[in-house]
Amino acid sequence: MSSTAPQKLPFWAILQDQSAVDSQARLNQAGRYDLSESEQKWVARQPALHARGYSLRTRYIPGWQPSWIGTNRRALYCEDSICTIIPSVMDATRQEDGQLVAIKTVSESQELKIAQFLTSLDEPRNHCVSVLDVFPDSLEPGITLMVMPYLRPYNNPPMATIGELFAFIDQTLEGLSFLHSHRVAHRDVAPSNIMMDASALFPEGHHPVRLQATPDAVYDAKYHPRTGRPVRYLYIDFDCATVFDDGKPSMVLGVIGRDREVPELSDLVPYDAFKVDIYALGNMYFKEFFITHKHMEFLQPMIDHMKQHDPSARPSIEEVIRQWGAIRSNNKSRSSWRLALKTETSVSRLVEGIQNVAMNGLESVLTYLT
Repeated sequence: MSSTAPQKLPFWAILQDQSAVDSQARLNQAGRYDLSESEQKWVARQPALHARGYSLRTRYIPGWQPSWIGTNRRALYCEDSICTIIPSVMDATRQEDGQLVAIKTVSESQELKIAQFLTSLDEPRNHCVSVLDVFPDSLEPGITLMVMPYLRPYNNPPMATIGELFAFIDQTLEGLSFLHSHRVAHRDVAPSNIMMDASALFPEGHHPVRLQATPDAVYDAKYHPRTGRPVRYLYIDFDCATVFDDGKPSMVLGVIGRDREVPELSDLVPYDAFKVDIYALGNMYFKEFFITHKHMEFLQPMIDHMKQHDPSARPSIEEVIRQWGAIRSNNKSRSSWRLALKTETSVSRLVEGIQNVAMNGLESVLTYLT
């Protein structure tokens, strides 16, 4: 067998016999872990990014060689075997303070201008991802690199209580109110475009691609419950967004956005972009929570109001916020209730509770088992 992996590694990170080592070597030779074409572009950018103050993971440093070659380490648990998922976005570490960031390639487009405009507005209700840095791409003319804080999907890890759902609705409504008050229609409100600053939940960090793993990709990452911690939800991705001048109609054309259930989308008949945002956010609440979780009947009046087929009958965002305030006040006693999936059983609930205790200690056991 090849040279032995460090003894501190757990058994699952080590190949246990020579046949497994040989099998992994064949995968290496077949190109299983080679850099993709899009990854090679980030390797080419690495020197310029490093000079700008951003460090990429080892995999993207020119001349990289897999760390498991010549050992009996399992490639799956070697950090440099993990490739980026979205070709236009790369995770990086800001050298000055160690902050994890996301670097996105964008054209000189409305997306960049809108994102920078929103970043310039210093308001507590601004729930839009910030632009930390902007500079020309060293590789492709006409492309700009936009640096933003690293964010996780809003529902990863899942919410545990109805009170945590309350906080999510509070922030997403407030964020949409902020956008609309500045005459910005997002036009692509969807689960993938609302993300979470979860740094308070993962004090020891996590891997930026393999989200459930520690930064070294060897262990399961430990996290705290959301309740009582400063989790912030943020709108991202403004490539479909439109800014309207004060006093000008908010009418647009185009069948765009991830939510194609919005009834008025059209390439021919103008429609109100702000009312599309209302429908799409209501539809997100409907699909992500109302039809999937128990005890969500209190959301129905607001969702029905937001999802009316006739756009002119839908409320403004301020009207939604007023309606939500009354609903929230009338249901505050539910805050500590578990946010339970309709598909869960008593056995799955018990298993989830045991797993959570193993991961995070006794701090949140009552949240899961009561």
